Amino acid sequence: MSSFLGTGVALITPFDNDGNIDVQTLEKLVEFQIDNAVEYLVVLGTTAEAVTLTNAEKEIVKATIINANAGRLPIVLGIGGNSTSAVIEEIKGTDFTAVDAILSVSPFYNKPSQEGIYQHYKAIAEACPVDIILYNVPGRTSSNVLPKTVARLAAIPNIIGVKEAKGDMDQALKLIKAVPKDFLVISGDDMLALPITIAGGAGVISVVGQAFPGEFSHMIRLGLLDKGRKAFHTQYKIQKSIGLIFNEGNPVGVKALLEILGLSNAKVRLPLVEATPKLKADLRQFVESFYVAS
Repeated sequence: MSSFLGTGVALITPFDNDGNIDVQTLEKLVEFQIDNAVEYLVVLGTTAEAVTLTNAEKEIVKATIINANAGRLPIVLGIGGNSTSAVIEEIKGTDFTAVDAILSVSPFYNKPSQEGIYQHYKAIAEACPVDIILYNVPGRTSSNVLPKTVARLAAIPNIIGVKEAKGDMDQALKLIKAVPKDFLVISGDDMLALPITIAGGAGVISVVGQAFPGEFSHMIRLGLLDKGRKAFHTQYKIQKSIGLIFNEGNPVGVKALLEILGLSNAKVRLPLVEATPKLKADLRQFVESFYVAS
């Protein structure tokens, strides 16, 4: 489980001018993360716009990242949904070679009870050959996985952690207290990543981290080492960009930021639309001030 201490980055899916997957840019993004010492890669999550990719495209993204990574970093693969049987079928049809764990979002739209959420994950765990990281993101699913439910699920051997993205520090603290010490409470909110880490969390699965991987992963490592004051120096430098990249939805903002940094372009797929000129201007201003301050 120590493989997932620190900073994981939720990779985007870059598109070319025709709307196809830009394989070369994706390879460069993987190399950029590795060169800047992040701890692991998250593939085909929300930030990857996975819901708008065909199955064939998902295989291209997965294969591209695995090949570019070449075994250097652990890989977490997004597999989740609101139909338990469909998630299990997807797991059964997945080649887990070079995949270390899955990230599985709690059922969305259905609004299951806490018992329903527990039984959903229990069934998935019985079918899954690799470790599982739960994903609680009420803003997208319309249901909240409560700390007591996570604590129950933590007793299942291959459920090793949770990506907690409610954006609620009080719930995060209750969660850290409720689960076993070796269970990973991973921040799913970039803004709360450092406070959650210092409070006993395991780090972050980050969106903005892929734009500033060196700075962000160093900040989280300082948090893990209880060097909070020094870590917050970086938090305050990056903080404005975290607010900006989510102003028009994810991954709209981070793609605009990556375009400004010359790492990708800002193209997204409908129903998302590209960042507005104002957001791009605000992000460009931030980048210019960030490197001056550095």
